[in-house]
This record gives sequence, C-alpha cells and structure tokens, in this order.
Amino acid sequence: MLSAEAPVVLLQHHGLDNPGGKTGLTLLRYRPGPILAVVDPDHAGASLRQITGIKRDVAIVASMAEALPLLVNAGALPVVAVVGLAPAGGRLPPRVHADLESALAAGLCLASGLHTRLGADPALAALLQPGRWIWDLRQEPADLAVATARASGLPGRRWLAVGSDMAVGKMSACLELQAAAAIRGLDARFVGTGQAGILISGQGVALDAVRVDYAAGAVEHAVLEAAQGAGADTLVLVEGQGSFCHPGSTATLPLLRGSQPTALLLVHRAGQATIRNHPQIFLPPLEQLIATLEAVAALARPFAADPGARSEPPRVRAIALNTGDLGATEAAEAIATTAARTGLPCHDPVRDGGGDLLDALLAADC
Repeated sequence: MLSAEAPVVLLQHHGLDNPGGKTGLTLLRYRPGPILAVVDPDHAGASLRQITGIKRDVAIVASMAEALPLLVNAGALPVVAVVGLAPAGGRLPPRVHADLESALAAGLCLASGLHTRLGADPALAALLQPGRWIWDLRQEPADLAVATARASGLPGRRWLAVGSDMAVGKMSACLELQAAAAIRGLDARFVGTGQAGILISGQGVALDAVRVDYAAGAVEHAVLEAAQGAGADTLVLVEGQGSFCHPGSTATLPLLRGSQPTALLLVHRAGQATIRNHPQIFLPPLEQLIATLEAVAALARPFAADPGARSEPPRVRAIALNTGDLGATEAAEAIATTAARTGLPCHDPVRDGGGDLLDALLAADC
C-alpha cells in the first residue's frame, strides 16, 4: 500500500540513535521516495547526518504537531506516517500513540510493521479520514501452503543472507547488492521478509507473522512471486531474519527451506562475541557457524531432475562484515582478519558499497 513515491513522516521516538529504530533508519538510508520529517523528541532540531551518518537531509522534530507545517507542499499523494521502530516483541510503545492520533486527525495515512494492529484500535479508527488508510503489514498472508521445495527449480541464483545475530545488517547487505547489480544492468530482485524490507520494496512476506507450519511455504511463495519471468542470470536476494545463534529466533530454518538458496551470505558485526541482547550467550567461532549453516542447508533439498542443473548444496560464499562501530583503519583490519580466518571473501557493503561483495558472490556461485 505504500508506493515508492508517497511522501513519508517517520515516527522514530527515542529510536534514531540505536537499533530500536532500525526500521526507520533503514528507510532513511534506502528508501528512494521523499521523507519529509523525522519525529524524535530526543534529537529535535539536530542534524540527521551527524546523529546517524546517513547522507540525507531531513528535519528532526519533537512531535507530529511540529511536523505538520513541513507537509504543506507534499504533493498530490497522501502523506504516510510510518512507525519506524522495531522494539523487542513488536509492540507499539505507548509514547507513540498521541502522534498517531495527530497524524490521522490531520488526514495522514498510517503504515506499521509492528505486531500491534493499529487498524484494530478504536481510537485510531475513529480518526481515520475518508480516502485514507491504515496499513498493518505484519499479517499472515491468505491461502498459505506447506513448502515443497519448488524454489529449487527456479533459474538463476538465489542468495540468502544469514546472520550471527539479529540486527546485524542482513537486509542492508541485500539492498547494497541489489544497488550494485542495478549499476551493472543485472536483474536483481529483493525479497523482503521483515517490516522495513516490505516498506521499501512494497512486497514480500512478514515472516514472523506466519504460523510455523506455513512459514517455509510463505517464504517459498514470496520467492516464486519475485522470480516470475526470471532468467538464468537473474539474482533473487532474500532478506534474512534472526539467527541460529539467538535463543528466541526460529526464522532461519524456514528461510532456508522456502528459498532453496544457491548460496549463503553470512552477515556478522565486527568484534561481536555474544548475542547483543543476551550477553550470557556466546557466539560460536565463525568457522563453526559456517559449518553448521552449510550442514543444515544441505538437508531437505530435492535431487536435480536435470543432470546439468545445480545439485550441490549451498555454501557460505562470502561474509558481509558490519564495521559501523569502527573507524576506517580498524574496519580494514577487521575485514582482513575475518577473510584470513575464514578463507572467504569479506567486505562491508554499507561502508564500501556492494560491488566487491557482488563480484565475490558471482564468482563463487556459478
């Protein structure tokens, strides 16, 4: 429901400088359409570039009331207030509710990827203006089916981003790869599996809203839909979710089953030794994690009916290293160390662009 051209106001309450606001931060970095204002009372009046490092000039205001005067010349399309927060558990923080009410009263639409259904809130529904809408995108698709490994028969390459933890940059790596592919004229298609990816691309599946029996099938359907008309050179980039290493995550397995990837991209934050929100849980050595990922990915794959088709199980072909917390020199050292340690190509696509990572994956997945 959110077109690429629609003007947007981001609700980033207390999430502009931390992973709790990763949805909005991702939209600020990658959404091509206009973003008219960011609401975050913690940083009202400050520079977006200085706070986030994102090269985009957007006013930061303390409330929706302060944002409204900035929307006067937005154009013909309705302005959409987008909840840019990704709190643990996916519930709407109470502090955001007043600004949602202000947005609806002013004639804006709402878009949210949280588990809290804004459209089911009587107070919000009563304020919805004619011709406007509330989009709760985190919903289970209709007509679900159990996966049957149909994606394995698709032409082209399917690359799945898998992470050592949540919020390490799996979606960003895929979007940087897609941008690098576009520069070279390659057919690269992104499959969003979380709220930010769907808000940016306008399609995909909110995986954590799907019942576990149908999760792989929902991924399979999204991949097949994205790959319609694909050829032998098409790249399908599947956004990863969660991590095998996280005690609360179940998403990686249905992503593997549903997408039937031809290659895996491991995404890791430089220097991270434990799960970010569970410091008592240590991450395994990357070599051990890679071996585990490859062993699991080798299961539940059909034999190739065509002797000339790809039949070998997917391997981790490269590492996208998140060096956002490091300076340039430290980042270069971390990338070199990780490459030497694992024997795999290693790049930071957000810091350096996705070109080198794209080259590495194309060379390995052939």
